[in-house]
Amino acid sequence: MGLTSALYTGLSGLNASQFRLDIIGDNIANINTTGFKGSRTLFQTQFARTLSAGTKPGDNQGGTNPAQIGLGVNIGAIQRSFLPGAVETTGVPSDLAIEGDGFFVLRTPENEQVFSRDGSFTLSADNRLISADGFFVQGYGVNSNFELIPGALGDVSIPLGVLTTAKATEEAVLDGTLNSTGEVATQGNILQSQILYDATTGLQLDNVTGPTTALTNIRSTAGVGPSILNNGDIIRIDGVKRGGRDVPGEQFIVGTTGTTIADFLAWMDEATGIDTTAGVAGNPGTGVTADGRLELRGNAGTQNALSIQAGTLLSNGPEQIPFSFTESQAANGESTHTTFIVYDTLGSPITVDLTMVLEERTTGQSVWRFYANSGDDSDVEFTIGTGTLTFDANGQFTEAPQNGVVINRVDSGAIDPLAIQFDFSKISGLNTDDSAVVMSFQDGFATGTLIDYNIGQDGLILGTFSNGLNQTLGQISVATFANPEGLLARSNNTYFVGPNSGEARITAPLVLGAGKISAGSLELSNVDLSREFINLITSSTAFSAASRVVSTSDQLLQELLLVARR
Repeated sequence: MGLTSALYTGLSGLNASQFRLDIIGDNIANINTTGFKGSRTLFQTQFARTLSAGTKPGDNQGGTNPAQIGLGVNIGAIQRSFLPGAVETTGVPSDLAIEGDGFFVLRTPENEQVFSRDGSFTLSADNRLISADGFFVQGYGVNSNFELIPGALGDVSIPLGVLTTAKATEEAVLDGTLNSTGEVATQGNILQSQILYDATTGLQLDNVTGPTTALTNIRSTAGVGPSILNNGDIIRIDGVKRGGRDVPGEQFIVGTTGTTIADFLAWMDEATGIDTTAGVAGNPGTGVTADGRLELRGNAGTQNALSIQAGTLLSNGPEQIPFSFTESQAANGESTHTTFIVYDTLGSPITVDLTMVLEERTTGQSVWRFYANSGDDSDVEFTIGTGTLTFDANGQFTEAPQNGVVINRVDSGAIDPLAIQFDFSKISGLNTDDSAVVMSFQDGFATGTLIDYNIGQDGLILGTFSNGLNQTLGQISVATFANPEGLLARSNNTYFVGPNSGEARITAPLVLGAGKISAGSLELSNVDLSREFINLITSSTAFSAASRVVSTSDQLLQELLLVARR
């Protein structure tokens, strides 16, 4: 019985050592496997034959200890170590490593959910982030406004060279200095046409009946005769200037756009950008003078001065130049001008002209007015807004109650209208030689294509577009487990949820104990090669020793058989 037991005890030692050698061999074989987690073998005694349970101590004799003979070894457990491996920098933006707890979440072609520490990902032909085996990396997507949709797990997509985007301007920041000690603007310039006459009566027009007179019933000379305009004639303005800058060209069709002088003057008011908002300085607008002249009264400030040179207002009617305007009053007032570009929702560039005019100055305060115009406004009137900004006695900006403008974008394909807020807080109103204002920042962008991306520690994927725009494209998700050692390993460096692992808690990185993402890096195997070599030596020694038990027991049995034969 004893020798036979020794044989089986030695056999259990052989099996245990052989099993441990298998684990060691697997660890060493995967020393270069990305994200591999090594395992270790734990042994337990198998059985114990009790010869005596021992006795209790008494008055006359001390107690005795148990007498037991072990009957071999058993595999107690195989524990996988999830200690972090070293992180290697690769420089490849799609390579990811998790520093801390957690696993990447992958979707297999069979729609199974598996987990991995191997972050050697690439982009597929359809721009989805995939593992080396083609499993889809899971994460959170964004909506059409590039706003993250938390909780909606799906395939991570990074559409390089495919995704295009634009952003409409919502805010423009102005910077500069305005000379609040300059001349206060009190008047705009006045342009007047030649004297006009009624073609039927031959009499000079006046400011009472003139506005209601039909365009087809006016002459440039006294007396009865043919009119200078007929129905269907086209009047074009092209080259009209405002503060020396070109005003967008427009056309007026007699009988269609309007029929009377009042209609034509209202059109001129819009086409030349005269702002008649209540409260503006001077008396801007249009009208007919008492002596029968058409009159255009521009906005205050030298930068708002209108100029209609000969040849800039033409007609295809009987008279090529139906109206000739000359200046009868000059504009005055400290003013400055700047031009800048903003964008609509399609990324189309829109030019905005901004004129700043010193409108009022009192003790301890100066008030400037801005006039905003845009030739890209979709209607005839290219005035898009006006408002005031106030500076205190120290030249510091205090308020701008009306700081927004609206640009019409009808039939442009973009959202209509485009509303923009101006930020004047960086402008000062000090004593300077010249007023100067520039647009230092605006938050819109032209159309751009995704050209690059990077992934942050929180898993957010930030895309860089060719127009300089940076937008969130999604977020990598991370799964954590109450007991990661309970996961079931499978091929492809992946794991399944096991009976004792607990359910996966899928979150963003750095949430609920999940680790952070290191982009452009990979986690190496956590196998300690020197320790494995030591384990290899001790296991092989144990195997040899166990085999010696078997061979010695066999020799003793052989001796016993020889004695029995005698």
